[in-house]
Amino acid sequence: MPHKTKELVIMRSELEEKVIKSQLLIRHAYRHAKWQGAELELAYSGGKDSDVLLDLCRTSNPAVVVRSIHRCTTIDPSGTLKHCRDNCVEILRPRKNFAECILQSGFPTMFTRHCCGELKEYAVLDYVLVGVRKSESVKRAKRYTCDEDLVTYNGRGRAMQYYPLLNWTDEDIAEYIQERGIKCHPLYYDEQGNFHVERRLGCMGCPLQYYKKRIEDFKLHPKMVRFWCRYGQRYLDTHPDVKTHEYFDDVFEWFTCNLFYQSIDDFRREHPRRSEKGLFLFDDVENRQTCKEFLESYFGISLDGL
Repeated sequence: MPHKTKELVIMRSELEEKVIKSQLLIRHAYRHAKWQGAELELAYSGGKDSDVLLDLCRTSNPAVVVRSIHRCTTIDPSGTLKHCRDNCVEILRPRKNFAECILQSGFPTMFTRHCCGELKEYAVLDYVLVGVRKSESVKRAKRYTCDEDLVTYNGRGRAMQYYPLLNWTDEDIAEYIQERGIKCHPLYYDEQGNFHVERRLGCMGCPLQYYKKRIEDFKLHPKMVRFWCRYGQRYLDTHPDVKTHEYFDDVFEWFTCNLFYQSIDDFRREHPRRSEKGLFLFDDVENRQTCKEFLESYFGISLDGL
C-alpha cells in the first residue's frame, strides 16, 4: 500500500522548531531515566503519533534508546499487532481480556470506562514518552498543561510521563510523516493509498468515540455485536441483583441503549439518536421491532444461540 509521495517536502521552519524542542524533551527524559538507572519507555499505541514519536527518538542526536511497548487491549483494530511487530515494538498482554471485563463489570460506557484501567492504564516502566497532543480535543487541551507530569494509576503504579508532541497539530504530524516517509498503520490510508491524518486509531467499539464512528465500527465488524451481546448476557445471568435488570428486558435492549442512545432515560422515553441515514430506529410504531430484531436487521447478523 502506498504510504508516501515520491517527492519529499521541505519542512516548515515552524515544524523544524517543534522537532528540535520535542527531541530536547526526549533527551531530557532519557537522561533523567538513566540517572535513576532506569529505562525509558515509549507508550506505543500503533497510531500516527506513536510512529512520529518513535522516529523522533531514532533520529535524535545522539539517538535515544527506548523500549517501545504496546499494551494490547484484545480489541485493537485489525493490523495493529502486525504494525507493532513491523516496528520492533514489544506487545504486552493484559491480565484480563475485554470479554472478562464485560463479565466482571458489564458494558463500558462514556462514564464508566472500567476496561481502560484493566487494558491500558497501568504502569510498566517509571519513565514514559506519550504521544498526547492538545489539538486532539478540548478536554485534552485542558487536562495537559505541561509537557511532563507524574501520573498515578488507580492501584496499578505510577510513572513520570513526558509529552514531546503536546503542541503539535494535525498539519505538523502529516507533514512530518510525509517528510520522513513514515509508513503508518494501514487504517490511515484510503483505497487509493492517500494518507488521512484526521483518522483516529483506538479500541474497536470504544464508547468514547463519536457515536457515528462507533456505529460504523460495529457495522464493519458485525461479529462484535454478537461478542458484546454474548458476554453481556453472561454478565446478566451471573449478576441477578444489578440495576441493569430494572432498565432492560434483555441484553439486546441493553446493547441497543448502549450503542444508539445517549442515556437510559432517552431509551426509556423512546427518543433514540438518529442513524447515519437520518431515520429513527423505531419510526414505524405499528410494526415496531424488538431490539433483537432491529439489531439483526441493522447489522445483518443472527443473534440466536448466544
